[in-house]
Amino acid sequence: MLVAERHDRINQAIRSGRVVSTAEFSELLQVSAETIRRDLAELEGKGVLTRVRGGAVRTGHLGDEAPFVERSSTAQGAKSVIGRLAAELIQPGQTVVIDVGTTAVQVARAIPKDFTGVVVTCSMRAATELADVPGAEVLLSGGRMRRGDLALSGPVAHDFFQEIHADVAFLGSGGLAAGAGLTDFHLDESHVRRAMIRNCAKSYALVDSTKHQRVAPYRVASLDQLSGVVTDQEPPAELVRAIADSGGRIIQPEGEENTPAADASRSGEAEEGGRE
Repeated sequence: MLVAERHDRINQAIRSGRVVSTAEFSELLQVSAETIRRDLAELEGKGVLTRVRGGAVRTGHLGDEAPFVERSSTAQGAKSVIGRLAAELIQPGQTVVIDVGTTAVQVARAIPKDFTGVVVTCSMRAATELADVPGAEVLLSGGRMRRGDLALSGPVAHDFFQEIHADVAFLGSGGLAAGAGLTDFHLDESHVRRAMIRNCAKSYALVDSTKHQRVAPYRVASLDQLSGVVTDQEPPAELVRAIADSGGRIIQPEGEENTPAADASRSGEAEEGGRE
């Protein structure tokens, strides 16, 4: 295969916006990993892609996030499933943090009407969803509002979450990848998420399958800083291994193919109760 043809195939493979691993490129093009690394270095020099640990992602995709309305209508079923699975992890009497984003709103929507406890959020949309849950004490952070998502961030929100010690946090995501960990599109919101993670007993990333092996511009946390991932379907094998190696859990719908991390999730669920 000619170099130009290989480069064209690589360019096609990264159009989805997810991280494509060196091993995947090597299998796709039937060449050595060393050849792939040279190709990726050359294409990065031309601005076609960005190399990340173990692979590459399309340049230019990383800095763009679709508007809230568009994201709300994308993968609706998947986000609803994730919201339900996340809500099932919540125990009565807990203090729960719900982050911003379209999937985080689904978590708030899935909380049972008879829930009693505290819900802390920086999402005006999530807070509104909880208005009809009489037993939920809802705490909303201050901060600068981002239109569309109605997300609150900045120093005020960051300092607010520094004072909150919660049982469990559910974090929005721009992407989750084996090398890059949890990433996002908004710098201020990334800082707020790190404060959530530091002060919560457990933190779960909400990641629908379109964000598997995808890298957004701003780093939030490495995989070993997360308790696990709530997702709608089995992640790619490389990401599954990375989550398992970091000690995390994969929480996914019943009937999905078992993975080491998912198996650990199921065995751990029986042991949980009260404060996580």
